[in-house]
Amino acid sequence: MYYNREIFPTMITPYKNDGSIDYDTVIKYVDWYFSKGCTGIFAVCQSSEIFFLSLEERIKINALVYKRAKELEKNSGRRFTVVSSGHVSDDLDSQAEELNAIAESGTDALIFITNRFDINQEGDKTFIKNAEYVMSKLPNDIPLGFYECPKPYKRLVSDEILNWCIGTKRFKYMKDTCCDDALIAKRLEILKDSGFNLLNANSQTLLSSLKNGCMGYCGVMANLHPELYVWLCRNFEKEPEKAEALQGALGSLAFAEGGLPYPLFAKYHMCLEGIPTEDIARSRKGECMSDYQKDCTRQMRDFTSYTYKSLLSSK
Repeated sequence: MYYNREIFPTMITPYKNDGSIDYDTVIKYVDWYFSKGCTGIFAVCQSSEIFFLSLEERIKINALVYKRAKELEKNSGRRFTVVSSGHVSDDLDSQAEELNAIAESGTDALIFITNRFDINQEGDKTFIKNAEYVMSKLPNDIPLGFYECPKPYKRLVSDEILNWCIGTKRFKYMKDTCCDDALIAKRLEILKDSGFNLLNANSQTLLSSLKNGCMGYCGVMANLHPELYVWLCRNFEKEPEKAEALQGALGSLAFAEGGLPYPLFAKYHMCLEGIPTEDIARSRKGECMSDYQKDCTRQMRDFTSYTYKSLLSSK
């Protein structure tokens, strides 16, 4: 079955107690995302802690995610897309090497991190020149995308860059992190009918962006309650009153992203979902979840369960 809206969680990375990657649990995460109705996964992204992973680790994670996703897709007859990033270097040739390695390990689209192409923040012309150089080193037939990754700094794309993307006919996905309703609407107007689709990472502006033609949601909170995002993206036109109420809940819940230690609380949530995950994140070395933070996460999960059952039972 195909849907005209997409829900892509930003994949988190589980570790073993010794700090090495728990690859068996990576596969369990993929199964969990699929079981919740997600239409794809954004692999090896900031949520995956890519700046703290070796290239070998990034490649292996991506290969496992892609292989398992395609198995689920084949067995179910349901599309399950994998888009992948993974380039963290400052040097353009090194970025091309990283992206080629990710592409070879399997993906449906390569996602460029926008702050990698204009490290000294010289402007759009430098950005486009550097992006074109990296593209020239990649396979010509692989779809591309952009991700306005917040770290090490957030580089928002301009109208000029969006129009350049459309002109290349290579770009399919954009993970928008501007968190600005008016700017999202403007971008959607530029991208209209181009085949270059915007996915909103910001929960608070999601419903408004869906009404304006946004392709769907690709964000952190799909690690916590993806089924609610799935419902909203599929039903916002059919059941507008419920959609407005759910938008209010999702927008409020999403402030946990700043109030709780991410990705640790997402990993604890996986434990609550029956997927044991160590309380370890390389990006938050030495930190662990407090009892208070765990209780907040449990409450969020209880609310999610109640809300989802209510949505289904009130049809």
